[in-house]
Amino acid sequence: MEVQEVLKLADDIIFSQTGKHLDNLQEGILRGTWQRQKYPEIAKTCYRSEAHVKKVASKLWKLLSETLGEDINQSNFRYTVERWQLSIVSSHFGDNAQVGKFKVCGNNPESLETPNLKKQNQETSSKTQPKQRLDLSDTPEPNLFYNRTSELTTLNGLSGIGKTALTLQLIPEIQHEFDYIIYRSLRNCPTLKTLQTNLIKFVSQQQEIELPSLIEHLRSSRCLIILDDLQTIFTPRQLAGHYQPGYENYGTFFKQLAESSHNSCLILLSWEKPREIAALEGENRPCKSLQLNGLGAEAGEIFREKRLAEEEKWSQLIDLYRGNPLWLNIIATMIQDLFGGSVSEFLSYDTLFLGDLESLLHQQCDRLSESEKQVISWLASEAEPVEISKISANLELSPSALLQAVQSLGRRLLIEKVKQGEKTLFTLQPVFIEYVKNQFLKVG
Repeated sequence: MEVQEVLKLADDIIFSQTGKHLDNLQEGILRGTWQRQKYPEIAKTCYRSEAHVKKVASKLWKLLSETLGEDINQSNFRYTVERWQLSIVSSHFGDNAQVGKFKVCGNNPESLETPNLKKQNQETSSKTQPKQRLDLSDTPEPNLFYNRTSELTTLNGLSGIGKTALTLQLIPEIQHEFDYIIYRSLRNCPTLKTLQTNLIKFVSQQQEIELPSLIEHLRSSRCLIILDDLQTIFTPRQLAGHYQPGYENYGTFFKQLAESSHNSCLILLSWEKPREIAALEGENRPCKSLQLNGLGAEAGEIFREKRLAEEEKWSQLIDLYRGNPLWLNIIATMIQDLFGGSVSEFLSYDTLFLGDLESLLHQQCDRLSESEKQVISWLASEAEPVEISKISANLELSPSALLQAVQSLGRRLLIEKVKQGEKTLFTLQPVFIEYVKNQFLKVG
């Protein structure tokens, strides 16, 4: 039996009992179990913790057991499904009930497909199923993936917030929509010509590059190209989105892809938003951006893995560190190492601990222009969010330079906007306030 048939049947069973379809993790558990994977391997594949996978699996086995009228667990799931010939017990759905492609007649299940119909379906499937090729050789080792089902769309976000993990989770869900899926990291700053040549070689399956151009390949085939670490081709200590010398043609390339007619998609992952994307995005425009906000209650998985105590205090940690998964992992490790897992003892200090976060924050803040540093230094000294006019009154920056600096900080996601009636106020996240006070506001 094919795994997709198993998933379809399981989905019908779950939907008939709960009115809800299988979610991504439940599908991953069933798929992994059918392929004889153990929970640690399933957890890695689904980018979740093993403890969370086991918890969800326990509820899933219980629901299937209640529906099928016999004990179902990970060890006997495949055997049970094969024994029942991918059918369900009729007493739960009525005699001759149909679920998916299968018919249930008392305790004597049989497939609805006749040999001719089955052959016809196989022939149709082989004709309509695209020959799919994936090149994910550049992808990093997967980390845990925390529930972001509402954010599996176009991606853009802050360092450590989970852009890459989210994209890797997205690929299995949409891969059937593309002929080619290619992931490339720009961490080594390849030239545009080098990147395009590499992409054409893969899509054309040729060693020597001839015409057509990449854009023509993107028109003739439906491709998904994912470019990670885009910020590495931008110039540090300049306003966000300024390309390094020799890399300006990337901007022209992105603009061409956004404005040309083709069948393909491009996902960019970056700490900084390219100016071309900012100008082209909108509700009815070809570009969309997704700012990844921090985790909410899902961050509890991190604390459970680190064995932190006092669950009622966890929300304070999540708020202080804005739900950033990487930051929370670092801080949770510190709490376990220094305070024996006691969150209240950690929170009893007046200062906000950064620890190993400082080196990560330095990487981002070191990229700032001088005008941006002036703005965040002043914001860090303010106890409350302020209007942009108040920033202007306290800094020796021209109105144009100030507005560009604030806009650039927004594109780096280093400042927060707060709505107060019809006014927009600006502030820094607590972590950045502490970092700036330690680094930029040191006296002597």
